[in-house]
Amino acid sequence: MIVITGATGFVGEEVVKQARAAGYPVRAIVREPQRAQWLAERYGVELFRGNVLSAPSIEGAMRDANCVIHLVGIIYESKENTFERTHAQATRYVIDEAKKAGVKRFVHMSALGAHENARSRYHQTKWAGEGYVRKSGLAWTIFRPSFIYGPRDKGINTLAQIVRRLPFVPVLGSGNTKIQPISVENVAKAFVGAVRNDGSIGKTYDLCGPDAFTWNELYDKLQGILGTRKKKVHLPLPIARAQALIFEKFLANPPFTRDQLLMLQEDNVGDPGPAERDFVLEQPRFEEGLARYLSRDA
Repeated sequence: MIVITGATGFVGEEVVKQARAAGYPVRAIVREPQRAQWLAERYGVELFRGNVLSAPSIEGAMRDANCVIHLVGIIYESKENTFERTHAQATRYVIDEAKKAGVKRFVHMSALGAHENARSRYHQTKWAGEGYVRKSGLAWTIFRPSFIYGPRDKGINTLAQIVRRLPFVPVLGSGNTKIQPISVENVAKAFVGAVRNDGSIGKTYDLCGPDAFTWNELYDKLQGILGTRKKKVHLPLPIARAQALIFEKFLANPPFTRDQLLMLQEDNVGDPGPAERDFVLEQPRFEEGLARYLSRDA
């Protein structure tokens, strides 16, 4: 039995799908079982009502489990869902419950860019979550994904909509920092593959694609797939920060935040080699992966 947190999300569904295809029974911790019923109907998942932000609510969630895959994360804060509570405190709660239930294996989602001296609070709290995992005494594996793309992602798909709809392509800052996107299928393959890969225990892996390129180049690639030729217009970071402050104050779902702007000022790249080798990842070029689900006519 594998217990999965964050199973209703973009990455979570793909992990559930591949875990079930590999023959694993899956239990998903979900806040609202009624809204997550599609997981049970589509994949035969057992639903456990609980909130990883509340330790008492997940008591018993790990019963009879052999492994926990902890995917819960947020990209912006909202009410009780702060970076500290979601990335660090919740990780500690999940680990404590896993240990109480006698679970030995723990597979954890962090983020590329998480390190001790990170500038953004997102990466700082991802690093803090890693700390709890490393000190847990469990047989852990940590994955640090880069920008993840796929049919349900809220990143590339949102950018594609912007490119389609606006008469120009807005770029935050210079657009010269680098990213290294990876497909959601390969992210899930690594997570599910780690469950029985004892050679991955105690290791931290970058999960990133074969190609690193700048944000400017990303928009060029998107336009090539979508069949558009629009001018890029750069928004200076001081202006973007002022806008982000307003977005954070008045919008429940801000288009970008000040914390995200901090991350945009740093390259988000890594070494895909170890994960490709240990989990037999066959990585498509970025344009090939996008072309599977982005259409010029959409």
